[in-house]
Amino acid sequence: MAEKRKQMKKAGKEAGVKKKPAGKAENKEPKHDRPEKHGGKSAEKGSGKGKKAKSAKDPWKVLRFPHLAEKSMNMVEFENKLTFIVKREATKTQIKEAVENLFDVKVLSVQTEFTPKGVKKAYAKLSPDHSASEIASRLGMV
Repeated sequence: MAEKRKQMKKAGKEAGVKKKPAGKAENKEPKHDRPEKHGGKSAEKGSGKGKKAKSAKDPWKVLRFPHLAEKSMNMVEFENKLTFIVKREATKTQIKEAVENLFDVKVLSVQTEFTPKGVKKAYAKLSPDHSASEIASRLGMV
């Protein structure tokens, strides 16, 4: 058996056949000529700068709606926090800018969480200069 392999290997070398590395597929067309799949760098996604500009124009693109629950109402009254359901892709910075632009308040911090249903919830803590209960009443929450 070993002799047969040696003979085949020797015949291949004489014919100029090179063995391909295992697991490597042969590319028939150059990489730059292939169409992009699944949104590569050249896909029309837009840069992070474009997303930030959108959130500054329309805060409701980031904030979907205020969250109305007993826990949220207690946070408004006792902790000076507003609770919103936000887009999954929204960052804390975008949420902070959206709340500040929409209600003309100063946001100290933003905390986010994903609910078991897969919804992103954001808690925006306002500075002591601004009242969360006043904004909640403007939104019709209280």
